[in-house]
Amino acid sequence: MPTLLDQFRLAGKTALVTGGSRGLGRACAVAMAEAGADVAIVDLPGAESGAVLGDIRALGRRALALSCDVTRSPEVEAAVAAAVAEFGGVDILLNNAGICIHQPAESMSDDQWLKVVNVDLNAVFYVARAVGRAMIARGGGGRIINTASMSGRIVNRPQAQCAYNAAKAGVIQLTRSLACEWAAHGITVNSISPGYTATEMTMTVPHLHPGWIADTPMKRLAQPSEIAFAVVFLAAPGATFITGHDLVVDGGFSCW
Repeated sequence: MPTLLDQFRLAGKTALVTGGSRGLGRACAVAMAEAGADVAIVDLPGAESGAVLGDIRALGRRALALSCDVTRSPEVEAAVAAAVAEFGGVDILLNNAGICIHQPAESMSDDQWLKVVNVDLNAVFYVARAVGRAMIARGGGGRIINTASMSGRIVNRPQAQCAYNAAKAGVIQLTRSLACEWAAHGITVNSISPGYTATEMTMTVPHLHPGWIADTPMKRLAQPSEIAFAVVFLAAPGATFITGHDLVVDGGFSCW
């Protein structure tokens, strides 16, 4: 009989992680490998994927690096096809690639707005669509996890980032919509909404950290591993009946 812990193992599963070369993506990719999954990393051409591939292989799991601009749907389709060909299918998708531009709305250019929305929302749909098709084609079943943000529920301060906030709110609603559409195929679709986390992106603005920490009940930034645990949970067999859910991991930030 399977034990309780067996329901949180990913042995025999294959995962695809976008933006997996660093930050949250890397932490989540390695965590899923620790839980037993083989992992394909999808990132921009030129991204330094060697370190995370080494981490995954050191755990005895297969690892694959795929170059792709996730804002271009033909490239997305090709990358997903390559992962399916290499691994025989994709069981888990972590849609994690994302960017943020801090710019007041009144001075934000069309190009800035579109750049954020294309990466943070449109690309999430392109990748989910490609992986969803592959899951349905092989008979259904699978886990799709989209990286949203607490910024999809609250407005951050003091930085101005309306495009990011709007895109992440869209990710949460897209997640719910796909969950309802694909439930009949045995595919669960959920999102995670991290709070401020110590990654390469947030380390570029250390002057904002004191304010963020003051506004967080737990009085610190999250570690990437703390977000990765949430991803492994949603990817695991034990989360079979969870779909359309946005799991907030923000140290209480959005409570205030």
